[in-house]
This record gives sequence, C-alpha cells and structure tokens, in this order.
Amino acid sequence: MNIVLREVHDSDLPVFYRLLNDPEALRMAAFTPKDPADRDAFDAHWKRNRSSADVVLRTILADGDVVGHAAVYGEPGEREVTYWVDRAYWGQGIATAALRDLLAEVPERPVYARAATDNEGSRRVLEKCGFRVTGQDRGFAQARGEEIDEVVLTLES
Repeated sequence: MNIVLREVHDSDLPVFYRLLNDPEALRMAAFTPKDPADRDAFDAHWKRNRSSADVVLRTILADGDVVGHAAVYGEPGEREVTYWVDRAYWGQGIATAALRDLLAEVPERPVYARAATDNEGSRRVLEKCGFRVTGQDRGFAQARGEEIDEVVLTLES
C-alpha cells in the first residue's frame, strides 16, 4: 500500500468528520472533543489549526484514498503528535508510516505523545516510531465520560 502525506484540502474535512464520529474509534482515542457531532465546533477547530503557523497538519492517503490525518502542534520544546486513521485501515501499518513521514518533516525534538493506557495499537505505532514511555497521567476522557489513565511518550532524537 502506498502511504502519502499531503496538505489538508477542504474536501478532506467531511471525511475527517465522519472518522471522528465512529463510536469505536472515539472510545479507543478517548481524549476527543466534548461533542464530536457538533459540526460548527469541528469546523472552527479545523479552521484554527489550518491557519496556525505552529501546527503542521497533513492528510494521510493510502493508495490515493483519504484515510486520516496527522499533526504536530504546540510550543517549541513541548511539541506533540496526534493522528487519526479510519478504523477500516487499522493494523495495516498506515499510522506508523504516516507518523514516520511526519516526524521526518518536523525534525524538532523532543516531541511528545499521549495515549490511553489501554490503547495498545496507538502505543505500538508510537514505539515503532521511536517514542518511549516516559510518564503516566490521568485525564478526563470525553469519549468515555470518565477519568482514565494515559501514558506519556517522548521522542528524543
């Protein structure tokens, strides 16, 4: 499968909105918007991120199809990665390939990531890209309606 990152196009947003509203993916991601179905909030979030010089945001294509997005955001020294891949494509190495490409594009280090402790797939993706668990935290997971444990991972070089 050919994995490519490119700039986000307006036509990607309906796909991202659909992906955000997949109940199983929401539960796994855990730390999500308060109301994923709020289209106005979704559009405002994407408009803000797309216009920010501090956010590197990419659409993930698999064999030419939009299957997700990946980003690096935050202040220098506190940069963090995030990504979202269509559940139909989980377990195929797409997130790992996309994150590797994104990290090659954004050479700043350290870079951080967070994942729900029970999100083993996301932890594997991050570890394959060189991240190591450096801490634990606890936060309110909107998608689960409760506080849960999360791991903090760091990529040093």
